[in-house]
Amino acid sequence: MIRNLIRGIITLLLGAVGFYLNYILFSLGFLKTLGWDGSPVWTYAIMSILFGIIGFLVAPFSIRSFIALMRWMDSRLTRVPTNDLMGGAIGGIIGLIIASLFGNSFVSIKFFGPLLAVLLSLFLGYLGLTIGMKRKEDVLSFLNFFPKFRDRGDKADKAEKGDKNKDGKTGRSQESVSYKILDTSVIIDGRIADIVKTGFLEGVLLIPSFVLEELRHIADSSDLLKRNRGRRGLDILNQISKETVIKVHIHEQDFDDINEVDSKLVRLGQVLGSPLLTNDYNLNKVAELQGVKVLNINELANALKPIVLPGEEMLVQVMKEGKEPGQGVAYLDDGTMIVVDMGRRFMGQNVVVLVTSVLQTAAGRMIFAKPKATLEKKPMGLRSTDEVNAIG
Repeated sequence: MIRNLIRGIITLLLGAVGFYLNYILFSLGFLKTLGWDGSPVWTYAIMSILFGIIGFLVAPFSIRSFIALMRWMDSRLTRVPTNDLMGGAIGGIIGLIIASLFGNSFVSIKFFGPLLAVLLSLFLGYLGLTIGMKRKEDVLSFLNFFPKFRDRGDKADKAEKGDKNKDGKTGRSQESVSYKILDTSVIIDGRIADIVKTGFLEGVLLIPSFVLEELRHIADSSDLLKRNRGRRGLDILNQISKETVIKVHIHEQDFDDINEVDSKLVRLGQVLGSPLLTNDYNLNKVAELQGVKVLNINELANALKPIVLPGEEMLVQVMKEGKEPGQGVAYLDDGTMIVVDMGRRFMGQNVVVLVTSVLQTAAGRMIFAKPKATLEKKPMGLRSTDEVNAIG
């Protein structure tokens, strides 16, 4: 019933278009140039019926296209943040107001004046919409100058915090939700999954949509190494979301005026007031300069390495030669490099070394030591530094 009603309305509208078009042709004298000197009544009827038939035939296609357009707009608008919608609405309204002021000057133009006014309204309305969405922070901050809007904003913030702090089942207040924003490097690295399993991270892991898009591009890369890294990142995300108790949310907000993913992450951290979880050294420094808190996985790994002081003894296995003559290189279980002076002759052997100095760098920790005794075969029970000290 509704479709038939809409089809009838479209038919009448197209018939009216034909009637108006015939009026313009008579006013311009176009039909007279073709030799038509008869009554214009028949031409009005013919044009109205002709365009009405066209409207009747194209109405089903127009209805389907309109419904598909509405569904597409609905799917897009549901993913647009509220701030973007408000900024775009205010910008669009301002653009239409400006268009109405200029449009009055075009109305006086014969025949094409109304059409120009409509085109100007469409152009300025769309321009205001796009500018309002891109500059939403400036548009919304302008409203804070008005006391009524500022008071409403404060009340809305308090109400939103109250909703977040209330438990829906018991009605008890809880701590506000804290977000941790993940970047691409920390997802591909994979250690975040092990950290999450330990339970040391609280709150919600936030994965921006543009980070997911970058991971998808890496996973579809023609380069084998990049493709494997991208797929590993996607597997890590699936593992975190399925095998851990911490919540994982996909954040749809994007910043179209920014091209680089790192810059978008910094902007998102500023907007949400949430820390970035990364192991990218450059992103770490840029974010800190712009006042965004950073949780660096590499710094956490360095902090968890065992503290070694000069004068301590430890049992190591010399693995390879060092850069300097006579040096040997060994490694702890966590990957810390130990440079053993005069340790080349102990290659492949277990040896007790005495720590001489410890060097802490941005890349990690290096330990310098000298051999104390040779162990041709590891004694039974000698498994730790404390046991070596006890035997010594």
